[in-house]
Amino acid sequence: MLEDRDYMRDQSGAIRWSMTTIIAVILLVVFALQCINQAYLHTNAEYWLALTPGCLRYGWLWQLITFQFLHANLWHLAGNLLVFWWVGRFVEHVLGTKRFLIALFGCGAVGGLLQAVLMLLAPDRFGSIVVGASAGVSGLFAIFALLERNSTVRLWFVLPIRAITLLWILGIISFFFTIVPAQGESVAHAAHLGGLLAGVAWMKLGWHRDYVRLPWEGLVARWQGWRPFGTRKRPRELVKTASVKGSKWPVRSDSDADLPSGEFISREVDPILDKISQHGIQSLTDRERRILELARNKMAKK
Repeated sequence: MLEDRDYMRDQSGAIRWSMTTIIAVILLVVFALQCINQAYLHTNAEYWLALTPGCLRYGWLWQLITFQFLHANLWHLAGNLLVFWWVGRFVEHVLGTKRFLIALFGCGAVGGLLQAVLMLLAPDRFGSIVVGASAGVSGLFAIFALLERNSTVRLWFVLPIRAITLLWILGIISFFFTIVPAQGESVAHAAHLGGLLAGVAWMKLGWHRDYVRLPWEGLVARWQGWRPFGTRKRPRELVKTASVKGSKWPVRSDSDADLPSGEFISREVDPILDKISQHGIQSLTDRERRILELARNKMAKK
């Protein structure tokens, strides 16, 4: 949503935490509760919340989400938090809060589902319990790498490597150890592979763009517009506008500011968001920045 974007939020007032920061804090709190449970309470809560074969065998589908909040030890948590903080802030800025959350936990659920299927089919090779946020974090990294293909990242904080190259390396490693699982391996490679594939699919389907509806959004819109006993409106014809030579982005009249909020956003704001997704917010002209400010004011008056 437009109001999810950092550059469309009201900059006055109290400091707001990003969703990346909030989730990082939640992961720390949950790990602290895990430690307390293991030291004093000794309940079987982790068994019910971690990913187990029961997820598919008994229909415990909530585990596809809850296992992403648990971690095996402090180093496991630290590694996931480090990568999550690194890529999460960028991806949240590009996708907006709503789509960021769907991407994070959706990729994690896809990775968890692949791991759960393999645990059910071959528990001796793929284990019987999985925890960790790495499947969702893998999906976020795939989104980051496809958005910033030529960005240089530091592997192990030392080796410089292109983001897209690292994505291929991680994908090959995860695929190999999924089909050839090592004995005694404690890494859920299948979950990583599923998360990476889900992140790639997210980008290929164009779901990182605001104007591309998520599947259920289209279903809801069609259901809301379904009037079996009403009169059908004649669809409006599309009108082509003349392009301005030398500029890829259309320039529109300021009179469009008088349009209704929904039409104004679809005609004026969506192309600007598309431009930000491709070239960054620094590429905007003064006029485009004024349009974004006007859109924010329109939303504030709703």
